[in-house]
Amino acid sequence: MYDLHLSAEQLEIRDTVREFVANEIRPMAIKPARMEALDRRPPHDVLLKASRMGLRTLALSEALGGAGADALTSCIVAEELAAGDPDVAAVLVETSLLSHLLFDRLMTPAQRDRFLPLLAADDSSQLALASHEPGSDTELGINYHRSVPLAPAVQCAATRTPSGDWLINGAKTFVPNATLAALVAVPVKTDSKAPAGQGVSTLLVPNNAPGMIVRELEQNAGWYHGLRADITFEDCRVPGDHLLGEEGNSPLAAGIELAGRSIPAVAAMNVGLGRAAYEAALDYAGIRVQGARRIIEHQAIGTLLADMAIRLETARTMVWKAAWVADNPAAVAQRSVADLPLTTLARVYSAEAVHRVALAAAEVFGGMGVMRDIPMHKYVQDALIFLHSGMSPDDGKLRIAEALAEFRRA
Repeated sequence: MYDLHLSAEQLEIRDTVREFVANEIRPMAIKPARMEALDRRPPHDVLLKASRMGLRTLALSEALGGAGADALTSCIVAEELAAGDPDVAAVLVETSLLSHLLFDRLMTPAQRDRFLPLLAADDSSQLALASHEPGSDTELGINYHRSVPLAPAVQCAATRTPSGDWLINGAKTFVPNATLAALVAVPVKTDSKAPAGQGVSTLLVPNNAPGMIVRELEQNAGWYHGLRADITFEDCRVPGDHLLGEEGNSPLAAGIELAGRSIPAVAAMNVGLGRAAYEAALDYAGIRVQGARRIIEHQAIGTLLADMAIRLETARTMVWKAAWVADNPAAVAQRSVADLPLTTLARVYSAEAVHRVALAAAEVFGGMGVMRDIPMHKYVQDALIFLHSGMSPDDGKLRIAEALAEFRRA
């Protein structure tokens, strides 16, 4: 049965991360200099402290040196981190989820022995998945209810050399964590004759591989959280045993979110951002006096705050339910929960709800809500990033509609 009671361990983790955010992340995040749109890089020292707390490898199994956190715990931590700063959260959550997916589920024992020390040797190193290519948007609106592959066409290609190595050529864009990654998982086309979306393999590329060029993006080059970079491969050579899974059948071609029942980490981060905006508005409404009364006592402000609380509680419940189903997939087969893309539902709703929460929070501040030297300006901008980056609400709703009609993509 779906249970909202957190375990003692989950509560301890949540409280520990919340304290860390209050002491280390939030004071950094709300500095006026960092709230400028062109200066959002997560500070190295904050990422290092978080990594040493185990947040970088939170989802990695205990046997491999992680905390073995389940999907729900990962979402709880993602919300807490994003309540302090979504950019810090994006870096840590990406590596945490990839560490579990790669090392616990997809790598061979020999690959784990080779690549895990790269992550363990440096607390500042991260993991990256290079799944996005120039012009690789899914355009689901055009292909709505058409049997085309969900994975985008992959142009970055790899060929075998006579010695058995792989040579990679092509480019990947907007790669999260690429500038800090000790290891990059790269979906590549290995069968040039296969149709679009097929004949794709994933290769594991260490950061010192010859022929891999990483160029960090400027903060104004696109809307995103965390660190992003473009990667160019020019005869990048990796050994033949760096193949992840089966040749021609990449488990990661469509990205983390579409690899099975995914963890709603982005939606959880979105809720954390909304909570930060809501709490700021609530605190301000409790101290700002107008007409001899605190403005929280004015009906218009009280209604705004109530609406924000409703949206946030609903969004968090959707995130937790999707995470619980990710931890308990048998619930779908047993018909305890609907067979719907719950992670997509949570992402769409949280993106739209938190955007409205951030705008309402700015209204509580009145004219101060648009000033660049207070956090509210940053909260509104971050909410817009969540709304428009990655899977947009419109794209997500089309995916949900296909699921309602029991349409199955090729």
